[in-house]
Amino acid sequence: MQDKLLNVLISIDKFIWGVPMIVLLVGTGIFLTIRLRGLQFRALGHSLYLALVKRKEEGSAEGDISHFQALMTALAATVGTGNIAGVATAIAAGGPGALFWMWITGLFGMATKYSEAVLAVRFRETDAYGNMCGGPMYYISKGMGWKWLGVLFAIFASIAAFGIGNIVQSNSVAEAITVSFPAIKPWMVGLTMFVATALVLLGGIKNIGKTASIIVPFMIVLYMTSSLIVVFINFRQIPAVFVLVITKAFTPMSAVGGFAGALVRETVKQGVSKGVFSNESGLGSAPIAAAAAQTKNPVNQALVSMTQTFIDTIIVCSLTGFVILSTGVWQDGATGAELTTHAFTSALPGNIGGIVVSLGLVFFAYSTVLGWSYYGEKSIEYLLGIKAIIPYRILYCVMVFVGAIITKVKLVWTFADITNGLMAIPNLIGLLALSGMIVSETQKYYKRGNNYEK
Repeated sequence: MQDKLLNVLISIDKFIWGVPMIVLLVGTGIFLTIRLRGLQFRALGHSLYLALVKRKEEGSAEGDISHFQALMTALAATVGTGNIAGVATAIAAGGPGALFWMWITGLFGMATKYSEAVLAVRFRETDAYGNMCGGPMYYISKGMGWKWLGVLFAIFASIAAFGIGNIVQSNSVAEAITVSFPAIKPWMVGLTMFVATALVLLGGIKNIGKTASIIVPFMIVLYMTSSLIVVFINFRQIPAVFVLVITKAFTPMSAVGGFAGALVRETVKQGVSKGVFSNESGLGSAPIAAAAAQTKNPVNQALVSMTQTFIDTIIVCSLTGFVILSTGVWQDGATGAELTTHAFTSALPGNIGGIVVSLGLVFFAYSTVLGWSYYGEKSIEYLLGIKAIIPYRILYCVMVFVGAIITKVKLVWTFADITNGLMAIPNLIGLLALSGMIVSETQKYYKRGNNYEK
């Protein structure tokens, strides 16, 4: 039964993630970069200052959580298995050049992420409980007047939460832990994650924000430190790795004629799809968290939000790629978390590498489950009202357990790819249609004197 379902999902996935989707995603990022005059490059330093040093605005401002907590919630949802297993899957399937296309997706995706946050704060609302609600469903329906498209996004997002943010994460954790510790069964992992998730979700976005602001910095620093140690050990290979990534982005190995063209397309597809899976730029998920931030101006939070893509893809994903390529294990036939584990264990003594990857997957995946629970919850609230929140939370926690015991890993990844694509389409339409408003809000921000260049 699972094999039949997998074949159907693979066909759907190939259709959704064809050339048109890749062009739409990257093209939207390029278009917004041009309209914003490369804001993500010019304002990166100031954005990092706002996100990591200043952390919150002075005085009182509407919102549920601070700038930093909103960023950590968004990072919690994005820094997940895509950074460990996703990068490895992209390199195994598309070659080293896939990392280059992840970079391209990330750099232009920063403009997309910025734009999403501007609109999310600009069109956010307050619900009956006094909590902030925002995201693509709001700026599409209110900004464009296309409520049906906003509803469509909310439907896709509420379903996608079970794919990218739930089942994929618990499945990857169960796989990593049971390989490292055979005595532990998948159902045990699922039950533990079920309980841990439920305990946090009871407190809503404020509890999620506080938990994320503790877990996310810790896990990123731990993983980055371990990765940098491996890169340092293999530092002589780094120049060759850069050359390999750039050259194989356009000229895959051992390929001629039409086959070469097919491999180039697979390299781009893997890089773009796994890049989007990792940083979520263009999906429309992160602006749901941005809308909850305590801020007086949409641009302030947008500048903070775009650092999410930089940290996720340009830093964390790159480190995973460098570890895999510098150790030379990428051609050994492994894929996913297994390939990343193999890379770390080949460079670090004993079972340190396996422990690093296992811990990374556990923390990354758990934080992603928390972040995406909020995205799904707000989407359901938009569709069905506040009364639907509690039943959704219960179902979400149950599916964390179910994801851990699924045996077909490819089934899980394919489902996640499909839900990503379905979310992106209405959101990208909204960004393109409202790009003039994004530019206008940005210009007003700098005319008021909030200028990082001063």
